[in-house]
Amino acid sequence: RIVNNESSEIIRIFNSAFQSHAEHPQVDLYPEHLRERIDELNDWIYPDINNGVYRCGFARSQRAYSAAFDSLFSALDRAEEILGRHRFLTGDTLTEADVRLFTTLFRFDPVYLTHFKTNKHRLIEYPNLWGYVRDVYQMPGIAETVNMEHIKRHYFESHRQINPFGIVPDGPALNLAAPHDRASLLASV
Repeated sequence: RIVNNESSEIIRIFNSAFQSHAEHPQVDLYPEHLRERIDELNDWIYPDINNGVYRCGFARSQRAYSAAFDSLFSALDRAEEILGRHRFLTGDTLTEADVRLFTTLFRFDPVYLTHFKTNKHRLIEYPNLWGYVRDVYQMPGIAETVNMEHIKRHYFESHRQINPFGIVPDGPALNLAAPHDRASLLASV
């Protein structure tokens, strides 16, 4: 039995402690030679992007919302710039930092944009971030792990203080199967 609800710890536990049960034990999302870089990325991705959307959505003042909003979009701009040069955050290797970023970006336009008022730009307006989401989504085994209908229902129906009637939007229509051409990016960091 696993007793933990901290995503940063769970991803590390699954990456190392369950290799004997893994279907693909060769996959290492936290390789030794990239750990310092992964930790540096996580140091701003978590507070400014992963938690940043929540800081916007659950802000109790305009000042708190605006500060979170500015931090979120500065971090998205930073990720856009990195992903303009590299296929993944550390170069050519999918890592824990990519998994963490993907989960928030995947939900951005369908949920956070409206529900949490993160509406400066839609994710699809960031060519590198949007291509990156499609790239990761199209990797074998990834699409089966996400269910947009479930994600939207959870957010829009459970946060009644934000959405009192629990109305779940029908859109947006996103083409996650569209070509992304991310594999052509240089791998050098």
